[in-house]
Amino acid sequence: MNPSQSDLLPLAKRLIAYETCDERSIHECAGFVEAWLEARDIEATREEVRGLPVVKAEVGPADAPTIVLEGHIDVVPAHAEQFEPRLAGDRLYGRGAYDMKGAIAAMMVVTAALRDSDRVRVRLGIVGDEESEEGEDRGCDRLVDSGFIGDFAITGEPTDLHIGVEAKGVLAMRLEVGGTAAHGATPWLGDNAVLNAIDVFRSIESLPFARQSSELFDRPSINLGRIWGGDALNKVPDRCVIDVDIRYLPGQDPDALLAAVRALPGVAATPLLVRPPATVDRDSPFVLGLREAAATFGEGEPMSVGRDGASDAVSFLRVGVPAVEFGPVGAGHHGPAEWVSVSSLEGYRQALESFLLALPERLGE
Repeated sequence: MNPSQSDLLPLAKRLIAYETCDERSIHECAGFVEAWLEARDIEATREEVRGLPVVKAEVGPADAPTIVLEGHIDVVPAHAEQFEPRLAGDRLYGRGAYDMKGAIAAMMVVTAALRDSDRVRVRLGIVGDEESEEGEDRGCDRLVDSGFIGDFAITGEPTDLHIGVEAKGVLAMRLEVGGTAAHGATPWLGDNAVLNAIDVFRSIESLPFARQSSELFDRPSINLGRIWGGDALNKVPDRCVIDVDIRYLPGQDPDALLAAVRALPGVAATPLLVRPPATVDRDSPFVLGLREAAATFGEGEPMSVGRDGASDAVSFLRVGVPAVEFGPVGAGHHGPAEWVSVSSLEGYRQALESFLLALPERLGE
């Protein structure tokens, strides 16, 4: 076994142990990533976006076919025990195991393994704000805008060793819904804004766009993420605010969706975050090469899935760089029992390395 391969599981555990749902821990984890790379004679640089780190490293000659491996170390909030990695059979449990510190560990190991390659260049970009609600000046956009691009990009989001050739777009919005105040002892004399807001959310779920489908998606995703309403226990609330997260399909128009929501009676809607869907040409030689590698180490047709979650791939796609999502097997991301398959981590590492090593020949280099 290549010594770098034996680093994979301990590296994934170490990354999971950082509580990277706060700025301090995100910086600490970024520092560890830099130190790990530099201990393997790979120079790493860091810049910041809104106080959060963007780490860059690369190996291989500048004139070779260039692949960007991109991922994020930030995670959604979790209980403290979820940052204590735990093995149970083939499953490695912990916040970020699946989304996506396991993938980052594999990407780091692959980058180190190809340090002396003279036929392909690998650029590793790691951001600290993918889970952020910030719509502007995001880490992956900064990577792209700084010229940290290539011929093809892979983001390590969870895909179960399939290739995410499409991902839903994001339309997050804040809705203000009104009512009429009254004494809590006589609620029939008022109009409860909290209940009205729930009715508005159910109305959104019933709009025509919510019943549409596409080749890889059976419907958009609509989630009520936050709610604020009422300022006294003994008062009928006259104002309620809800945050709604819509993941819309390729081909749907976010402006039209927003207009449909605004047309609902008694609603004031303000967009919070809009990100376009991701769609990549399935006949790209890079996609076909990754498909061949994924088929060797995974199961089923590798290009049979779309990703419900948002994708950093759109940052590359907007400047003409084909990009896909590709990650290991697991489940439970953003939930209480997130896990990644240890055997799939090794298969994922091998698939990435196989794809990169075979690329020059596939491109006729």
